[in-house]
Amino acid sequence: MTRAHRFSLRWRVAVVLGVGSLLLTSVLALVVWNLASGYMLRQREQSAVRQAEVNVRLVDESLRTGSEGLDELLKGLTAGPDTTILLFRPGQVLTGGRQVDPAVLPRELLDLGRAGVPAGQRLIVGDMPVYAVTLPITNADGVYVEVAPMLQLDRTFRFLSAVLVAATVASGLLGVALGSWAGRRALRPLTQLTNAASRIAGGDLKARLPAQTDPDLTPLAATFNSTADALEQRVLRDARFAGDVSHELRSPLTTMVNASEVLRRRRADIPGTAGRAVDLLTSEVDRFARMVVDLLEISRADQEDDPTLEAIDLGSLVVNVLAARQGPPVPLELASPSPHVLGDRRRLDRVVSNLVDNAERHAGGAVRVAVLRRGGLAVLEVDDTGPGVAPDARTRIFERFDRGTRAGSRGADTGSGLGLALVAQHVQRHGGTVHVVERPGGGARFVVEIPEAER
Repeated sequence: MTRAHRFSLRWRVAVVLGVGSLLLTSVLALVVWNLASGYMLRQREQSAVRQAEVNVRLVDESLRTGSEGLDELLKGLTAGPDTTILLFRPGQVLTGGRQVDPAVLPRELLDLGRAGVPAGQRLIVGDMPVYAVTLPITNADGVYVEVAPMLQLDRTFRFLSAVLVAATVASGLLGVALGSWAGRRALRPLTQLTNAASRIAGGDLKARLPAQTDPDLTPLAATFNSTADALEQRVLRDARFAGDVSHELRSPLTTMVNASEVLRRRRADIPGTAGRAVDLLTSEVDRFARMVVDLLEISRADQEDDPTLEAIDLGSLVVNVLAARQGPPVPLELASPSPHVLGDRRRLDRVVSNLVDNAERHAGGAVRVAVLRRGGLAVLEVDDTGPGVAPDARTRIFERFDRGTRAGSRGADTGSGLGLALVAQHVQRHGGTVHVVERPGGGARFVVEIPEAER
């Protein structure tokens, strides 16, 4: 069995407790069954033997005195309509009560009676459980047989067995339920730890474990929370450092950008190798400027608390972003009605802009932008006809400073490796996800999914 198909710890505890409860109850049920059934069976057999001994003395006395009306006596001795009395005499069989074929009685039982040995045996006669008692007759050559019904006892046994089986099954199910409940309560701190760790891994650095009253769990919660505090402080320090560096770079960068613009306008006057150096310099300055802006955006996003969210028409937002861009129009597909999301307009603007910029720089431009509604989610799709994204890089490209196969290259279209990281960060702040899939017909399709807001 693979690890993916194994039961969880909570269910393993529940199953073990259920099986243990089932085995224990089964043993107790067997003990109760054996004691109760054995006792009731012995009582019934002893009652049948005592009644037969009383009756055989009356029959023996009647035979000794030669009284007539033996048939009537046998009928009068029957204890109920299902009781049968048979009197075997040489060449004669007298019957009283319920009619039973004498041939159904075991020969060994009759031979014991003829030999003067009292005997008894449980039988099934006519689909009815009975107890046959054989007693010798002292004043005549014969055998007295009384067949006592055990139907009521059989019904009692059936009822008792049904109750014991039902109690055993119910005990097993109750054991599973109690095990599941106990496992859930015992593993609740572990579940809280998993949830808090998942939130931190997802970017929520303020996730903490609640205070624990259990002395065994208090050190765990304290250690985890102190580790999370240290991690949050380190991330904030790194973000502040990146922000400070970016701010310090803005002034010299502004001078460099202005100087590069002057060189770009005078490019026709600079021939040969110097001109190519100017082209390389201006492209690198542009890329450096975009990187500083992206770093400022990331550091601000890392340090900001969650902003006040508002209901935003995602379709209208995308229309406005595309209308403000230069270049050829991008085919747009809008759902009707347009989905609304609860979000920050500035960050969503940046998400749309970065995805379209990414398509323009690395895939020849976006060929389709769609705003759809799917399963309670607002979906933004940006298609391109570029080389696509390799399956092993479809997660990595959303990491900071990852530029895929373009890492180490230079040029105006290589990017800084921060645009898609910003997209992932902003989408995550909205409780959504972003991923890339293969576009039908070739190319890549970037898909953003954000929970749709109620209107």
